[in-house]
Amino acid sequence: MSEENAKNNNKPIVIRKKSSGHGGHHGGAWKVAYADFVTALMAFFLVMWLVSQSDEVKQSVEGYFQDPVGFMKSKGQGLYDGDSSPIKSKPGKSVLSQRLQTEREMLLNARENIKVAIDNIPELAGFKDNIDMEMTPEGLRIQLIEAGSGDGSVFFDLGSARLKSHTTLLLTAIASELGTLPNSIIIEGHTDSKPFSGTYGYSNWELSADRANSARKLMASSGLRPGQIVEIRGNADKRPRYPSDPEDPRNRRVVIVVLNEDVAEQYQTELAASE
Repeated sequence: MSEENAKNNNKPIVIRKKSSGHGGHHGGAWKVAYADFVTALMAFFLVMWLVSQSDEVKQSVEGYFQDPVGFMKSKGQGLYDGDSSPIKSKPGKSVLSQRLQTEREMLLNARENIKVAIDNIPELAGFKDNIDMEMTPEGLRIQLIEAGSGDGSVFFDLGSARLKSHTTLLLTAIASELGTLPNSIIIEGHTDSKPFSGTYGYSNWELSADRANSARKLMASSGLRPGQIVEIRGNADKRPRYPSDPEDPRNRRVVIVVLNEDVAEQYQTELAASE
């Protein structure tokens, strides 16, 4: 037995190691690299998408990441408002500001051209103080103030909507300039609060509306584009120029409002909604 054991002890010992599989292509490292590549590609396209969006969309995305919970409560889901309607693309702030500035310069230029035209009409030399032109949030506002010496009438016959001869010259000059603009126009008639009682109940309401309409008819035939006048208004004494003194004769006036684009769009929207 001892000899047999000795022989067995002298046999070489062979250790076989099982080769583990590499899963092909050197293991799973390629999966990690591929995932990194896909993530980077997704981030790239996300950045490209954001760059091409309007300022409103960018602000919505920024608001979501700053306060996701608050944003979701106020805006609904994702980049949609509470009724799930997609955000409407609007002009960027710089584009909008440039458009507003261009329009303002155009109206200011029209105002200067009207002043020059008035200076060149001798018949209007004594009425320049009764013509007021100013820029307002609505646009360009031209006021013909019916207050003067004598019987107080300047642009219309006393108690009438009949235009005086120099008023025809004035409105023609104004219409010739405004007709070159794309802007819509509203014409308003105003009176003071002194009671006016004409025949058959003719009152300040009718007088203010008729004077606005007289101006409309003259200007429509003297240079304005068809459809450029969108409304005439007879306000009587309800919108005085001098609220602290409603009987002041300077409250009697005809006002020509040249609307800027934003106000005109809002007006058309309200008009369509009322129909």
